[in-house]
Amino acid sequence: MEVSASCEGGHRDALSSYRSPYLSHQVHSRLASNDAHFAPPTLRPHRRCPVSGRGRALRLRDRLSERDLGMLRDLARLRLLTGSQLRRLHFTVGDLTTQARKARNAIRRLAELDLIVRLSRRVGGMRAGSEGYVIGLSGWGHAVLALDSTAEPRRRRRVIETKPAFQSHVLAVSELYVQLVEASRLGLAELIDFAGEPEAWRRFGGLGGHVIVLKPDAFIRLGIGEFEVLAFIEQDMDTESLPTIVRKCEVYIAHWRSGLEQRQLGAYPKVWWLVPSVHRANSIRRALKRLPGEAHALFEVCLTTEAVPYLTQPLPEGGAS
Repeated sequence: MEVSASCEGGHRDALSSYRSPYLSHQVHSRLASNDAHFAPPTLRPHRRCPVSGRGRALRLRDRLSERDLGMLRDLARLRLLTGSQLRRLHFTVGDLTTQARKARNAIRRLAELDLIVRLSRRVGGMRAGSEGYVIGLSGWGHAVLALDSTAEPRRRRRVIETKPAFQSHVLAVSELYVQLVEASRLGLAELIDFAGEPEAWRRFGGLGGHVIVLKPDAFIRLGIGEFEVLAFIEQDMDTESLPTIVRKCEVYIAHWRSGLEQRQLGAYPKVWWLVPSVHRANSIRRALKRLPGEAHALFEVCLTTEAVPYLTQPLPEGGAS
C-alpha cells in the first residue's frame, strides 16, 4: 500500500509540475490542488473545419486560366455547348489536330474539377468523339462565376434534367453565337452583345397592369460599318403549331407598341425566325400575314443555315430602322 501511495503521490506531483500549453489556467490550478474528484479533459486531435462553399469556389478559381474562365462564361451565357463549339470558340491556334487535343484536355480538366457536366448524349454519334459531347455548367461552375457577380443569385435549371428536344434547341442557338463570333473574327461584323435566355427576356406592362414576359431565344447587337443591327432571335425547330407562332408574334407587337425598347436603344430590334426548311419558312410567312399590316416589317424569316449571312450583310443607305 505504501508503494501504491508513493506512486500515486509521484504521479500527482508530476501532473502539478507539468503545464500543458493546451490546458487553461483553471485546469492547471485544480490539478495542483490534488482534487480527487477532478478529471482533466481528454485531449483530442485537432479536426480541420470544413471549407465553406465560397472558400472552395475561391480555391477552384485560383486554379483556372483566363481561357478556362472564358469557357465557363460562354457556358453560362448559352447553357449548353458541344465540345466542337468550345474548340471553335477558344482554341483557334494551330492546326485542327492541335486545337482538338488542347480542347479535349481543357474539357477533361474542367470536368475533373467538377466545374462542368458532360451529358451522356453525343451530337454526331460515337464517331464524333469528345467533340460530340454536350456540355453544361455545373453548380460549382456557377459558384466560381458568381464570385465576381453583384447580381442576386437565382435558381438555375439543372443540366442533367434537360431533354433531347430542349438540348437540340439550345445547341442551335449556341451554334448561331459561335458562327457570329467566327464572322466577327473575319471582320464581317462586330459582335457587340449576345444575350441568351433568360437574360434576353423583356418584361413590360399589359392591359390591366399585369406583367407580360417576352421570351426571345436571344438578343443580338451587331456593329456593321457605322451602324448597329439589333435583333431578337426565335430559333424554330418545327415543333410548334402556327397558331402558337402567331400568338408569340402578337406579344412582340405589344412590346413594340409599348415603346420601351425604342426609348432604351433608339430602335426596335428586328425579330428573326430561323427555321430548318423552306417548307417551314413558307408556312410561317403565310401565318404572319394574319398580323396587323403595320407590324409586318417587324418580322423576318430565313433558314437557320443562312442566318449569319443575312444578319451580317451590309446595310442599305439609311442603316437600320
